[in-house]
Amino acid sequence: MKPVSRREFLLTGAAAVAFSAVIFRSAQGMLKDGQQYFGRGLARPVDGKLPPPASGELDPVAHTLNRLTFGPTPGEYGRVAKMGVAAFIEEQLAPETIENGLCNRVTARFCDLWYEPLMEQYDEDEETLTPILRQLTTLRAIYSNQQLFEVMCEFWSDHFNIDPGKGDCRWSKVGDDRDVVRKHALGNFRDMLRASALSPAMLWYLDGHANEKRKPEDKANENYARELMELHTLGVHGGYSQQDVMEVARCLTGWTLRSKRKGGGMFANAKGRSKGKLFNELGEVYFRPEAHDGDAKTVLGQAIPAGLGAGDIERVIDIVATHASTARFLATKLCRRFIADEPAESAVAAVAQKFTESKGDIKATLRALFATPEFLSSAGEKMKRPFHYIVSALRVTNAQTNGDKPVLQFLEKMGQAPFRYPTPDGYPLEASAWHATLLWRWKFALALSNNQIGGTSIERAKLQRQLGGDTALMATLLNRRASADEADAFLKSGDGLALLLASPGFQRC
Repeated sequence: MKPVSRREFLLTGAAAVAFSAVIFRSAQGMLKDGQQYFGRGLARPVDGKLPPPASGELDPVAHTLNRLTFGPTPGEYGRVAKMGVAAFIEEQLAPETIENGLCNRVTARFCDLWYEPLMEQYDEDEETLTPILRQLTTLRAIYSNQQLFEVMCEFWSDHFNIDPGKGDCRWSKVGDDRDVVRKHALGNFRDMLRASALSPAMLWYLDGHANEKRKPEDKANENYARELMELHTLGVHGGYSQQDVMEVARCLTGWTLRSKRKGGGMFANAKGRSKGKLFNELGEVYFRPEAHDGDAKTVLGQAIPAGLGAGDIERVIDIVATHASTARFLATKLCRRFIADEPAESAVAAVAQKFTESKGDIKATLRALFATPEFLSSAGEKMKRPFHYIVSALRVTNAQTNGDKPVLQFLEKMGQAPFRYPTPDGYPLEASAWHATLLWRWKFALALSNNQIGGTSIERAKLQRQLGGDTALMATLLNRRASADEADAFLKSGDGLALLLASPGFQRC
């Protein structure tokens, strides 16, 4: 079979994109007139004086932008080239110092709900909160200047994955995203792990709320204990045993929350009530001494004495958060996200060492990762996951979008809509999981290029003019100078913007 050249692939891809156009002819008008161009006037200003990439390869600036963000916006390459890669990394590691007015304006209408106490969120219809959380997450990824923070929020959301469709998670996942993931995304891992262990959403999702021992014959519920060790800390090959799982489950007995649903601690007796209250508020987590196994335990070879009560959980968190297997497991996942699907042992070892030395400091761990030779030499070797792909396309085209159903439907077709993964392991990082999404990526590229996504619009002629013409537009889209084949296909395809957004060069980072 004759090999297909890169130029032939590009032109064939363009034909496939064009062929699928008929699917989207009826997409316009999906939203009411007042909603279709949500955010008009909130587009980023484009500084045409900032030069686009001139190299034919992904240089260190382009590479850093591709990996630390969900994709650069027009002009961002020039800004980062001027300030330097090291300064950009430090800027992104201090998100609180970054001006973020545009994102704040786009998401302002969600503020009241976002900061609403959990008890009041229980007053919302059970189908209301999750769609809003998905939309808000998508808008932040698109519009935020605090890009590394948003990338790490996605990483930890997968790491501590919770399906909002289960029970009380419909109400409590918003609080989990706010108080666990976003509060600790660039903080300390031990703090985040503890917050997750006592999160109302996690307690419900992995059945911790029903983990109790009231009689000698009662057995602890092992569901959360197993995932705590397998998925959140040590990893499946981290050296723990079934006995360790059972011991951890015993340590975690007695924790529950007041719930709308049967089995969630709704009918707490006097010993389970918070001091000074007549009853626990909906969603409030509390400890029931009478439902706790107070005997001595041994976890990973470390003794936990009898009588600690609620203190058992602190000992467990200390043991697993500081274990050598946890450092290695997290280092591997971080290297898989930022370096390669199969990261080199040398990179994993360096990152794990810094994680241990810094006692789980996430910023210090990331600095060590970005300084590895393996990170610096891995440009263009990763395939964007669907969420990364769609957000990067919206960012690079300076799209104005409401991030609502039409965008989320494309993410669902590609298999990575936010907060839709049903099992605790979260969306996979490896490219092999996403190869089947290519046709829907082509369809998305065509729809975006032709303003056929409800609630989303781009001004392609204006963007092309602001950047200074075709060559600059292509370099901005690819984060490098277009090859001769890419430029030729761009000019001959009839829809060069859609072609490059669907091309292998844009699919990879």
